[in-house]
Amino acid sequence: MTNQHTPSTQLEFARQGVVTSAMTRVAEREGLDPELIRAEVAAGRLIIPANIHHLASSLDPMGIGLAATVKINANMGNSAVTSSEEEELKKLHMAVHYGADTVMDLSTGGDIPQIRKAIIGASPVPVGTVPIYEAMTRVKRVEDVTPELLLTVIEEQAQQGVDYMTIHAGILLEYLPLVAHRITGIVSRGGSLLAQWMAAHRAQNPLYDSFDQISEILRAHDVSYSLGDSLRPGCVADASDQAQFAELKTLGELTQRAWDLGVQVMVEGPGHVPMDQLEANVRLQQRYCHHAPFYTLGPLVTDVAPGYDHITSAIGAAMVGWYGSSLLCYVTPKEHLGLPNEEDVRNGVIAYKIAAHAADVARGRRGARQRDDALSRARFTFDWEQQFALSLDPDTARRMHDETLPDGFYKDAKFCSMCGPKFCSMRVSQTATNILEHTPVAP
Repeated sequence: MTNQHTPSTQLEFARQGVVTSAMTRVAEREGLDPELIRAEVAAGRLIIPANIHHLASSLDPMGIGLAATVKINANMGNSAVTSSEEEELKKLHMAVHYGADTVMDLSTGGDIPQIRKAIIGASPVPVGTVPIYEAMTRVKRVEDVTPELLLTVIEEQAQQGVDYMTIHAGILLEYLPLVAHRITGIVSRGGSLLAQWMAAHRAQNPLYDSFDQISEILRAHDVSYSLGDSLRPGCVADASDQAQFAELKTLGELTQRAWDLGVQVMVEGPGHVPMDQLEANVRLQQRYCHHAPFYTLGPLVTDVAPGYDHITSAIGAAMVGWYGSSLLCYVTPKEHLGLPNEEDVRNGVIAYKIAAHAADVARGRRGARQRDDALSRARFTFDWEQQFALSLDPDTARRMHDETLPDGFYKDAKFCSMCGPKFCSMRVSQTATNILEHTPVAP
C-alpha cells in the first residue's frame, strides 16, 4: 500500500523520484550523490527531519541513516522545578556550538509552548519533542488524558515546527505484565504514564489506537516519527528481556504502517545494555524494523557510575554506532541525578561526538579518519595551534596544555609538561631518525 495524496513529505517526494532541496543539502553535507540520498530516503533507511515550517525559517537540513555519518542528539528542556527559557536557549547554543546534530525539548513545566517556540526559532538543527509530556501538564491526573487531547497537542506542536516526535505507540496493554520481574520497571517517562493510563482504564494504548490519525497529522507537516522505546531496560539486569523485544516487534509493524501513510520513521532503542548484548540488539532492530534508522539512548554498559554516565553511555554509543545505529542520544554526567546545566550539556555533547566519530572511523566512512591523521601529524611536529584547531574541544585542549607551561612558551616548545624536553618520545624519535638519515650505517 502506498499513499496516493500529493506528496508533502521527503519520503513521498523520494518515492516519486524527486530530489528535493533538502536532499541536495544533505548530500552536500555528507559528501554523497544526491541520488543516493533520495534512494535511501525512499527506502526508509534514511530520514531528513524537516518540518515544513522549520524548514522555511531557520533549519539547515541533515540526514539520519546508515548512508550518513553517525549523528548525535542533545536533550534539553526545563522541568517543573527548575530552569527557564533563557537557560534552555543557553543550553541550545552550547549544544549546537559543540556539534549536536539534533536537539530534543523535553520540557515538563513552565510555559512549554513558549519555550518550544523559542528553541525552534533559534535552532538550525532539527528539534524533537515528546508530546505526551505537554498533554500531561494539561490535566490533573494521568487518567484524565484523552485520545483527543493527545491529538490536539501533536497537531499544535506540528504546526509550531517540531521536526520529529517521540510517540510511545508500541507499549501495549498486554505487554505490561512482562515487566513484573524487572528491577527498575518501566523507566521511560512516556511509557510509564501510558502504562498507568492503560491500567486505570483497562484499555489499549491510545497512541496505538490513534496511530493512523497521528500519521496524517505528521504527514501534513512532514514531521518524522521517533517511535519511542517505552519498555527499554533501565539497568543492565533488565536488558534484552521479553518486554523489550515484544515492543520492538510492534515498533516494526508501526514503521511499516507509517511508511504506508508517507511518514518518515526512526526507531528508538535501549538505554542500559551490557557490551556483550549490544550487537544483537542492533541486529534485531534492523531485522524487526526493516532497517529504519536506529536512534539509541547510550546504551549505558554499566550502572555503577552515577555522575559519570556520559562515559558509561559513550562506551555503548560508540559500539552501537559501529554496529549500525544512526543517531546517538547523548547522556550527561547528571543522568539519574538531576537536570543538566550548560556545562553538563557540553560534557555530554563532547563525549558523544567522540563516540560518533569513533563509530564512523570503525565503519570505514570515507574521509572519517582524515581529521585523526592530520591531528597526529600536527602532534608529531609539535604544531600546537593545528592540534588545537583539529580538536573536538579546542578551548579545553589549549587550556590543559598551557596551564603548566610558562606564558607564551608553548608556541615553540617541542614537548609538553608531562615529559619535558629530555623524555619526549616524539622529540627523541625525530632526533634518532635525523641521525640515521645523515649518518651512514656501518656494514
